[in-house]
Amino acid sequence: MTYRQRLSLFIFLDSCIVLTVIFFSRFLTYGTLKVITLPMVLSAIVILISHHLFSFQLHLYKKAWEFASVGELVSILKVITISVFFAAVIQLVVVREIPVRLLLVTWFLNMSFIGGSRFLWRMYRDSYLNKVGNKKRTLIIGAGSAGMMVARQLKKENENNLIPVAFIDDDNKKHQLEILGIPVVGGTKTIKATVNNLNIDHIVIAIPSLSKKELSIIYKQCAETSAKTQSLPMIEDLITGKVSVQQIRDVQVEDLLGREPVELDIDSITENITGKVVLVTGAGGSIGSEICRQISKFQPRQLVLLGHGENSIYSIEMELKEKFRNKETEFIPIIADLQDEKKMMDVMSTYHPSIVYHAAAHKHVPLMEANPEEAVKNNLIGTMNAAKAASWNGVNTFVMVSTDKAVNPTSVMGATKRLAEMVIQSIDRISNTKFVAVRFGNVLGSRGSVIPLFKRQIEKGGPVTVTHPDMVRYFMTIPEASRLVLQAGALAKGGEIFVLDMGEPVKIVDLARNLIKLSGNSIEEIGIDFTGIRPGEKLFEELLKEDEVNEKQIYPKIYIGKTSEIYLQEIEELISSFKHLEKEEIREKLLNLANNRVTKRQEVSPKQALSITV
Repeated sequence: MTYRQRLSLFIFLDSCIVLTVIFFSRFLTYGTLKVITLPMVLSAIVILISHHLFSFQLHLYKKAWEFASVGELVSILKVITISVFFAAVIQLVVVREIPVRLLLVTWFLNMSFIGGSRFLWRMYRDSYLNKVGNKKRTLIIGAGSAGMMVARQLKKENENNLIPVAFIDDDNKKHQLEILGIPVVGGTKTIKATVNNLNIDHIVIAIPSLSKKELSIIYKQCAETSAKTQSLPMIEDLITGKVSVQQIRDVQVEDLLGREPVELDIDSITENITGKVVLVTGAGGSIGSEICRQISKFQPRQLVLLGHGENSIYSIEMELKEKFRNKETEFIPIIADLQDEKKMMDVMSTYHPSIVYHAAAHKHVPLMEANPEEAVKNNLIGTMNAAKAASWNGVNTFVMVSTDKAVNPTSVMGATKRLAEMVIQSIDRISNTKFVAVRFGNVLGSRGSVIPLFKRQIEKGGPVTVTHPDMVRYFMTIPEASRLVLQAGALAKGGEIFVLDMGEPVKIVDLARNLIKLSGNSIEEIGIDFTGIRPGEKLFEELLKEDEVNEKQIYPKIYIGKTSEIYLQEIEELISSFKHLEKEEIREKLLNLANNRVTKRQEVSPKQALSITV
């Protein structure tokens, strides 16, 4: 009904109740209705007018009674009490007498009939309109305030297909109790048994304050059942207002990493970025674009978006302009190839960035195995061009995005990244610019990540292809990776390799199983096929070589690696000759250099070596 229709209905209904109750109260009090007295008529008129007046004043007619609870009952109590009180005052003034028993009975009957009329609708709605039917039996994990809000939301919405039948909570004081008519059946250790005993189809994890480690533990127990599992948003999303507590979402793979995200040193990053000119290479890529989003929050004066793909650069430029349109940051798109040394010099000399985040790279392992010369061009020569241009034009800090595949590399991609690290560490020795590298593990959701591939395979009905049952990788999210890059820039002193404490490595096959379960399918339905290790891959990755390990954290969850052997002269010779080599020769030279399988020649200063390609 419209508001006017509801208002008319309530005024008519309440008027009938108030007028009927005053006469019925006289009958109950005095046992007769033969004589209608002036006090009785006066009481009826005063209570009726007062009731409507204070109902408007206390917004009683604006209440949505299908959602009625204690608050609405208190409003009814206030309106009726004040109305009866006014009737008593008028009786005292006019007839010098207060019929106390009559007014008490009137108060009680008004509470019963007016309150009852409101709650009857909710009872009817809950009992008949929201019949269980084909709704899925739902277990709510967490009987706190968030869990109760979820239960109330599910019970009152006829459109949803979930019906709450039980709570799970580790608070022993709540066990055997009922909340909103729903029993609390036990703790989280009983999840599997509860699902089986109560024929649960759906699970909602309703504890937004859970840490990722705790969420991972609970989800693993849920994954042992056949029920689909969802959760409330994380507490940080609720606090920032991105989502509301009613927005149940699917559990994401990144929720299951079991590691809390790195907290930023906001002050140092603000000092490093705010009001400065910042340049990001590979700004249209999955990592580069997220770095741009994170940087924009700190309001640089100019943010130069440099990339080779015009569509991706256009997309991130439009996104940032829309999202940060009220900020003072100027977004400058630049289409450029890192292999064009003159272009890189021109860009750096034109904009004079204070800090450069170098995220551009070829990173797909099998593709680079098939095209090693392209990996040399982009990952090695491109990095060298960008680094020289930064040094020549007085950039304060140059942060290179590297990879855990650069440690004891078995792939062309990993080898070129390791040699790029050597290059910037060499330039750091002779330059006023601070050059540092940041090593990541695999980034969930980035281009080339296994997650998009697995999702596409699941959507097609499977099977999901995994290279080897024992293959493990370190994983992190795109925002985590980007925050680490910003923090590294703020911490840089020159020559460091920063590494994130990424927790325990994850088995790829476990990741595939979790993704299948999260999509609401069973392992049997989708299936997992093992295809064998591809060229350049290894079963596990490392973040630091033994001779690079430095146990001390320089910042919570961030380590710094020690500088190892650098083969700058050999790298320069490879760059000058790779165009004349066969692919397998290029691959062999890259891996030998990256893995220190060469005899180092007479020491040549970095300045002398770099002069070869200047």
